[in-house]
Amino acid sequence: METDTAPAAAAAPAPAPAAGGGLKRKRQQQQQADAAAADIEMLPPLAKRSRPFVEKRSIVIPPNRRTPLRQQWPELCRILVEQLNLQCRCITRRPVWAVELRNSPLTKDDGHLQKGADLVDAFVKGFQIGDALALVRLDDLYIDTFTVADVKPSLKGDHVSRAIGRVAGKSGRTKFMIENATKTRIVVADHTIHILGAYDNVQAAKRTVCDLILGSPPSKVYGNMHARASKAAAKW
Repeated sequence: METDTAPAAAAAPAPAPAAGGGLKRKRQQQQQADAAAADIEMLPPLAKRSRPFVEKRSIVIPPNRRTPLRQQWPELCRILVEQLNLQCRCITRRPVWAVELRNSPLTKDDGHLQKGADLVDAFVKGFQIGDALALVRLDDLYIDTFTVADVKPSLKGDHVSRAIGRVAGKSGRTKFMIENATKTRIVVADHTIHILGAYDNVQAAKRTVCDLILGSPPSKVYGNMHARASKAAAKW
């Protein structure tokens, strides 16, 4: 007896995925996984984080400070290299001289580069290295710079020289007296005056210098200066 066996029905083919749908889904899943991993990733400490690039500072040296820089370069370089762990060089290409600083693998603090730049800038403005070194050791010091024209723009000619003479005094005695009373350091460079010290002390010294430029009697200026200095000392 013959039995007819019907052929097995062929399985229906699965629908083809939409073009690009699988790749797009995988890309979205990968992006979600990356975002989740970024949320839980801990950033390394600043001390262990690799430096993406080398930071540099460049300080231009004016012609009147080139000879002092040449004489004091060994001591200045020793402070920059041994205390701040910086790399430094002096570029003497004319007509522009400059001191370039950059950090090194031995630089422990990112703020050392800025402190080194402040040290060189203070030396360029006329401060002694011993006085400028205070900017490296103490964080609350800064330099305030102003000119005679900023205090009294109407001064012209010989009147400017007389005003500068009142600030400096005979053999620099007035300047030294202001420095000792306010615990600051003052540099008078032509028509520009630089004052180095803490904020309150700098303000007291600046007010005294401005009074002398404006023509106030020295006796009155000294009395007001000592009163401000004692008031500032009483705060501490």
